[in-house]
Amino acid sequence: MNKLKEHIFMIGFMGVGKTSTSRILSKKLGVKENDTDAMIVKQEKKSIAEIFADEGEEYFRKTETGIIDKLAELEPCIVSCGGGMAMREVNVEKMKKIGKVVLLTATPETIYSHVKDSTNRPLLNGNMNIPYIKKLMEERAPKYNAAADIVIETDGCTPSQVADKIIDSL
Repeated sequence: MNKLKEHIFMIGFMGVGKTSTSRILSKKLGVKENDTDAMIVKQEKKSIAEIFADEGEEYFRKTETGIIDKLAELEPCIVSCGGGMAMREVNVEKMKKIGKVVLLTATPETIYSHVKDSTNRPLLNGNMNIPYIKKLMEERAPKYNAAADIVIETDGCTPSQVADKIIDSL
């Protein structure tokens, strides 16, 4: 059983494989895995889409920041972050204080293939297409790259292969 010295935060665009990879990585390392979106859904007793619709994106983003504070109180674990977590500098600062930030990357085509049938991606509602995904990815890339301690390309890899790349990078 490997014990982590600090959290491992998985960041990246929606549909890049953060959740799948986190689950496998946690098993391989023998540590707990937490998904920030799932933690928010449990805390708020609403789906992400309902939170966006009822409270707005800014409320959701502030809730994400509060989740990092809760994670700081837990044993080091694998954390799968929502796609926008690294967009707020305060979140990045808090993540870096308590862990390593791993950026998972993929092409817009790969992302689209992963999310095209999803109905729970509020930022893609009405824009489920490669050009829009590419545009949003380009807007977010500078913040993702600035936040990352480690960058892992996921195109053509299974979540298990991505987990192995992360282990090799730690």
